[in-house]
Amino acid sequence: KELIDINVLADEYLRLAYHGLRAKDKSFNADFKTDLDETLPKVEIIPQDLGRVILNIINNAFFAVTSIPEDQRTEGYQPLVTVSTKNMGDQVLISIKDNGPGIPAELKDKIFQPFFTTKPTGSGTGLGLSITTYIVEMHGGRLEIANRPEGGVCAKVVFVA
Repeated sequence: KELIDINVLADEYLRLAYHGLRAKDKSFNADFKTDLDETLPKVEIIPQDLGRVILNIINNAFFAVTSIPEDQRTEGYQPLVTVSTKNMGDQVLISIKDNGPGIPAELKDKIFQPFFTTKPTGSGTGLGLSITTYIVEMHGGRLEIANRPEGGVCAKVVFVA
């Protein structure tokens, strides 16, 4: 474990996810933004592990926002993923929000199961959220994923500061 600046790590993996998707698919088109709390303390974690967590959740968010077919998008819809951090005193919060279609109620209980995926065959292993949850818990944190009232999903990763 190392003392890590979560803001730097979150920003780095957001850009890595975005540019990785752009490199794979030239038609990929989504926007992203950050809202990073400058008062965040450094957190003692394994940076590669937390990076994998952030990358997986961001990749899922980008997949969700671009999964809505263009002919089914409301006028003015712009796919957006937002990564934010917040100093909660004795805890650090990382939020990853998207404005995609959200998680259907019938899938909510399945998304953390190993080998379950909503992605097309060959696009995902179904291990992402299962492994992500395990990594977060091994770091003494928790992962919460919920639909947002205004649409889309919010994933929250909380660690002890």
